[in-house]
Amino acid sequence: MSADHNKPEFRNPEHGAANFWQDVRFVPDPADSTGKKGVWKGWFHQDNIDVSKLNQGLIRAKVEGRWQEFRVVELPTDFLKWNFERRLAQLAEIREMMKNRSMNMPEIAGPHNGIVASHGAKRQDSYFTINNAVKGMGWLPRPEKLAELIQLLKKTWNDSTERKLAVLESLYQHGQEIFDLTKQTSLELYSQPNFETHTFLNQMSDPGVAIVFLDLPKSYELRAIAQMLHPDDPKLSEYERQVVEYINLIHDYFHGESPRKSIGVIYHIVQVFDNSPGRWRGQRIVPPKDN
Repeated sequence: MSADHNKPEFRNPEHGAANFWQDVRFVPDPADSTGKKGVWKGWFHQDNIDVSKLNQGLIRAKVEGRWQEFRVVELPTDFLKWNFERRLAQLAEIREMMKNRSMNMPEIAGPHNGIVASHGAKRQDSYFTINNAVKGMGWLPRPEKLAELIQLLKKTWNDSTERKLAVLESLYQHGQEIFDLTKQTSLELYSQPNFETHTFLNQMSDPGVAIVFLDLPKSYELRAIAQMLHPDDPKLSEYERQVVEYINLIHDYFHGESPRKSIGVIYHIVQVFDNSPGRWRGQRIVPPKDN
């Protein structure tokens, strides 16, 4: 990775030893006469994964210190049923709250919140490289449907909340046909040249992660390869640019428009474990144990 060695030295401890950023610069806020307020700009390109064989169902990544090849897998039927049904139930709760003008926060645990365990790079303020963080998780449309879904979100961007709920419900009702069942997605919302999260540093150093969903009596653990996509990376393919656009759009579609595009993350699933109490208790279900 050819990082920018002219990157400024930041005094805050939220950084790792390695520098992943290029073209780092400070852009002052024109409304601030002191010149002290503004934002740090920069981009990176992740070089510890190789997706050139993804159309063959294979992904290479530098995991545990060595390059390895993994076969991506589809999420099992039981996971899909739980995920889509819970998402639809949560949307119904939001609609009911709107109807009753309730001020209670909607339930967003379960399929929306993945607990990502990562390791690989110790941040300056940490004793260990291991980290756990709750991330907002979502689905990615199949490649042939990606442009169509981007246009749908843009077309209905200014529609009423009721209409937007209907759009999201339609997506989850037809989830198995619309979405790529080998992937989950998220956003790296906070990492910039002047501030790096533990998850960002770890995934840039070792992209092998575990993602746990807890929604008792269901609990699943996904082993995945994390692919980090910076929106300003000039090396992104057209597909990857669409992925970044979609993940940001679907996040902002309901949360409100963000001031900037965030880093997109694709989690390519390579193993699935059922952590539900009772029968399974952490047994691998995909690939089957006899494989």
